[in-house]
Amino acid sequence: MSLYERVARPLLFRWGGGDAETVHERTVRLLSRVPGVRHPLSPPGARRTVFGVDFPNPVGLAAGMDKDGRALRAWPRLGFGFVEVGTVTRHAQPGNDRPRLFRLPEHEAIVNRMGFNNAGAEALAARLRALGPLPVPLGISLGKSKVTPLTDAVEDYVHSFRQLYRLGAYFAVNVSSPNTPGLRELQDKAQLSALLGALRAENPEGRPVLVKVAPDLTDAALGELLDVCLDRGVAGLIATNTTVERPVPFDGPGGLSGRPLAARAAEVVRFVAKESGLPVIGVGGISRPDDARRMFDAGASLVQLYSGLIYHGPGLVRGCVAATRLPL
Repeated sequence: MSLYERVARPLLFRWGGGDAETVHERTVRLLSRVPGVRHPLSPPGARRTVFGVDFPNPVGLAAGMDKDGRALRAWPRLGFGFVEVGTVTRHAQPGNDRPRLFRLPEHEAIVNRMGFNNAGAEALAARLRALGPLPVPLGISLGKSKVTPLTDAVEDYVHSFRQLYRLGAYFAVNVSSPNTPGLRELQDKAQLSALLGALRAENPEGRPVLVKVAPDLTDAALGELLDVCLDRGVAGLIATNTTVERPVPFDGPGGLSGRPLAARAAEVVRFVAKESGLPVIGVGGISRPDDARRMFDAGASLVQLYSGLIYHGPGLVRGCVAATRLPL
């Protein structure tokens, strides 16, 4: 076990009375105080160019960890080769009622029903402008505001895209979170086509737009989604979001992430990479360097961490970078 697993994790998990969201909030607040910016790990063979963006290494921080971009100076110091902020919505919103974040340590899993709590697209844009350029690519995950009817979802996404357009290296269209009512309906063929068409019309510089998919879709549904993505010129896919399935015991709604999702996430990565030929960011269940290696073997071009970072700490980032280096 690493020092983080032996010493830091037990202390963190007891901090704030053991409430997972309190620990998360306090940790991001501490990391937001990190001064300066340091370049991440870039060992020989680690650099990648994917959908026209240069990455110093292929291991990124997934959306959800730093929704409002408050700790962006810290993540490259921990070794991440890119960072995805959000999911951000047009309107600031508090998210769902607490408690809404739960650890399942015996399964190295997390269940969340956060509901896109964030300060809104304009606040994120202001913070990113004040921060200035980062030493790593920044992805921005876009979602629908809860107060916005599904019939107005396209304009909701487009507004956020306009606000943040010049600040992201790529944009992720999140239509797969289980925690905003009706959101997954936007994965349907007609609705997704309308959304991606509208974003394409607002994208004169050709910024990479990716679609984040749910692990709960059938192959047939994924196939239809991929047809839309190819037709609309999407630059890549992110596979996968959290699952509403319960491979481990947990009562209540929310999306499950972590180790129990590893096999299904890799299956979806393999399917979408093979069927679309598009670059894929693999995320879900990466708890060991071998998990990252399997994602690359399945066809991922990049990988992202979230739950694994919570359970195994920064050493997992370094291990995954080492495990996924290209041969010289």
